[in-house]
Amino acid sequence: MAFIKWPFQKYNKKDKENHEALSVIPKHVAIIMDGNGRWANKRNLPRFAGHKEGMDNVKRIVKAANAHQIEVLTLYAFSTENWKRPRKEIEYILKLPKEFLKTYLPELIEQNVRIQTIGHFDQLPDYTKEAVGDAIEQTKANTGLILNIALNYGSRAEMVDVVKSIAKEAQTKDFNIDDVNEQFINNYLYTSQLPEPDLLIRTSGEQRLSNFLLWQLAYTEFWFTDIHWPAFTESEFEEALMAYQARKRRYGGLS
Repeated sequence: MAFIKWPFQKYNKKDKENHEALSVIPKHVAIIMDGNGRWANKRNLPRFAGHKEGMDNVKRIVKAANAHQIEVLTLYAFSTENWKRPRKEIEYILKLPKEFLKTYLPELIEQNVRIQTIGHFDQLPDYTKEAVGDAIEQTKANTGLILNIALNYGSRAEMVDVVKSIAKEAQTKDFNIDDVNEQFINNYLYTSQLPEPDLLIRTSGEQRLSNFLLWQLAYTEFWFTDIHWPAFTESEFEEALMAYQARKRRYGGLS
């Protein structure tokens, strides 16, 4: 089920007060952080400025997720398709994790946030791998919010990796085809140790998945907003949580 944040949609005073006392909190929120370039273009700024502002917004939304005791926040930071962008833009985007962590890692550690990634991490530049790898190491014992960063991630690539892993196992072990079911496949996903997303948020008005967590989002609630990612505030995040709270998830059943 998709939620669409229309421009005329308003929340009353009671709703605003309830933001601080949500009764149904999603365990796992996934966000497609879209619209950095459009945010910049609207302000006659270079696209790089949009990516920089989008990076800074990550800190605010992580803090909001932590405040609401969300267990996992997965952010779609760089897709396997993003390699098609201009080289200079790619280089800039892939330097942002280092800049972000240099500035905010102490605060994330203080907030008990644990950082991890999904995607083809080994194919990233050394400066990205070193910065993110160090952050993973420094936060591995933390027990709070898991900040799961999708870097060089594509869901189709993930499924190819799943098939390869299963085929390899079939060659080396006793293998019964009847053992293959949904849980069997889940065990090979990059997200095998995480709960499936309860809520997907996509900013900037687009209403598509863009090769993001296609298997994992089977029963996820969707929430779309026209607001570009750099302008997506804590209040907007809470509105998405309010919309989620109003839903009754049936997983294909009647109740």
